[in-house]
This record gives sequence, C-alpha cells and structure tokens, in this order.
Amino acid sequence: MESPSSIRLATSLCCFCVIFSLTAMVINPVVASENCKFPAIFNFADSNSDTGGYAAAFSQPPWPYGMTFFGMPAGRFSDGRLMIDFIANTFGLPFLSAYLNSLGSNYTNGANFATAASTIRLPTSIIPAGGFSPFYLDLQYDQFVQFKSRTQQIRKRGGVYKDLMPKEEYFPKALYVFDIGQNDLGEGFFANMSIKEVNATVPDVINSFSTNVKRIYKLGARSFWIHNTGPIGCLPYIFTIFQPAERDSAGCSKPHNEVAQYFNYKLKEAVAQLRKDCPLAAITYVDVYSVKYSLFSHPNKYGFELPLVACCGYGGEYNYSNAAGCGSTITVNGSQIFVGSCDRPSVRVDWDGIHYTEAANKFVFDRISSGEFSEPPLPLRMACHRT
Repeated sequence: MESPSSIRLATSLCCFCVIFSLTAMVINPVVASENCKFPAIFNFADSNSDTGGYAAAFSQPPWPYGMTFFGMPAGRFSDGRLMIDFIANTFGLPFLSAYLNSLGSNYTNGANFATAASTIRLPTSIIPAGGFSPFYLDLQYDQFVQFKSRTQQIRKRGGVYKDLMPKEEYFPKALYVFDIGQNDLGEGFFANMSIKEVNATVPDVINSFSTNVKRIYKLGARSFWIHNTGPIGCLPYIFTIFQPAERDSAGCSKPHNEVAQYFNYKLKEAVAQLRKDCPLAAITYVDVYSVKYSLFSHPNKYGFELPLVACCGYGGEYNYSNAAGCGSTITVNGSQIFVGSCDRPSVRVDWDGIHYTEAANKFVFDRISSGEFSEPPLPLRMACHRT
C-alpha cells in the first residue's frame, strides 16, 4: 500500500505535467496544432512552378527538359521536379495539372494557373511580339474564378468529367500558393530601366499582388503560402547580359539582388497588412531568397558545384548564351551542335541560365518546408494555422 507522502508526490508531479503542457501550448501554439489536411492546391506563379501552362499555350520546353525525373519533357522549365511538385507530394496529392492544358488533365485536387514568363502586373512586352506571358496575375485570378464556377457546373451535370473536378468544399480547405514577381523585375531590366527606376515600380507591383490575394480571399480561400522572390542577380541571364560593375562575394550581381531584396521587403510589409485585411486567413510568408542564395554563397557546404554556371547551355564562362538556349541546335563553325545537359545535374544549381535544377529545387523545398524560413515560423504541414 502506498504511503500518503508518495500519493501527494505523484499528484504533484501529475499537476506539474499538466501545467507544463498547457504552458507549452500557450508559448508555442504549434505544439497544440495538428497537421493540415489540404485536399487541393491552387498555384499562381511563373516558370518557377509552371507544370505545363506555357507548354499548352505556346510551346513545350524541349529535351533535355524533364530528363532527370520524367525521362521526357513535362512542361517544366527544369530537368525534373519543381517546388510545387514537392509541395503536392507533402500532402499525398498528385502533381498539379495546368489550367491551360486541355489534354489528360485531372483537377480533382487543384489546378496550376502558373505560366512561364508571367508577371504580377500587365507586361508591356507580350509573347509573341515580346518576351513575357499574357497570363499575368490578374488573368490568373480571372481563370481561377471561371475554374471555380465551371467545375461545379460540371460536377452537378455529371458525366465522365465529373470525377475530374474538385468538390465544392475543397476550395475553402485548399492551400493557395504564390510564387511570382521575378519577371516584373526582369521586365524592367530588359526595358533598359535603371536600378533606381525598377525599384520605383516595386510598390505598385506589390499593390497589384495584394489586390489579387484579397480577391481570392473574398472567394473563400483561407490558407496562403507566399514565396518571396529569389536572388535574380545570381542567374546567368541577368549577369551575363547586363555586366554589372559590382559583384558580391558569391559572384552575383549586387545591384540586381538589391532590387530583389527591396521587392521582398515590400512584399513582407504587404503580407503583414494582408493579415489585418484578411483576418480569417492563415498567411505564411516564405523566405525563398535566403535559401536560394545559400546555394550560391556556400555551394560546397550543401554538395553543389559551379552554381553560377548553367548545366544546360552553351558559350562563355557561364555556359549561357541567349542565342543558344537549352535544347536548341546551333551552328558553330559550320557544324551543328545540340545544346544539351551537363553530366551531373544532381550537383548543379542552375539548370538553363534562368531556372533551377531539380536537385536545387528539392534542397530549397526541404529547407522552407520546415518553417525555419517562414513567418510565422510554421512548417508547410501546418500552413492552415494562423499562429
């Protein structure tokens, strides 16, 4: 039989454990939070997460795009998977079908409105006369509105397409991902605007972004995962063309990266305001820039090499030329040369001078999905929680 003193001790320990657990929940609400069960994902973005939109509207990225994972071109501007593919995998969902792709698409678990070369604001230089996609963020929003309405009409009508559409209750429960803005900066650079002039456009670009997030929120979206923009000054298509006078310690264009940093500063401010304007939403700001930059500043630390050199390209110190794109055939000294992949894309950061390899995408995803680079510091699996 237990003594009264041992009973009192056990009772005290039990109370302590309960109090400690409750305190932990208050101090760190994540302790009390469950993993989110997103039934669908809707993505608004550019080539960093385009899974076939550009290919459906214009032309398919040729071989060797897609070589590492798909074994064939798969509408992605990389040798394999993108971050959005890894995000879908996290929740046991299939890869997102592009909204623009009319062949073989399945929208049961969401849709991808991204297209390569997309911007937040309406670009002045549009394909085919220019270099940027007509499917800027306003149009991606309009496509989403149509998608939301028409998929439910199809489900009510029944027939063979019914089960390829998301259920109505999926829309408020879905994860809404944004990764867009790099091309707004790029459009300014390629229009021969000065660094100062491009910086001056950023507030209006961010305002347009916020407007669309609020519009989607009003349609019932509640969970937002927002990537900031990457270190554009570390990509060969920028620093080989503009020849910056000032490089940082990683070899990247310092002034172009400073524009990206300013964009991210204003985006972070906007996200803070969005939390006030959209009080029912869980909005996670994700610092993709810092993780991507680490690949250029400390590549060997993470098992990468030659971060500034394109894996698939041709010409010059950085294996990149605007006239010799990945997958093209060029004539050099009377001989035809196929512009193909490097031997080991698995240890390379840059795929084609503009986009990242699957290995780099996976590295970035692994870091950002932990919550270490998020505000609030929630892992991807808990992105439905506000704190």
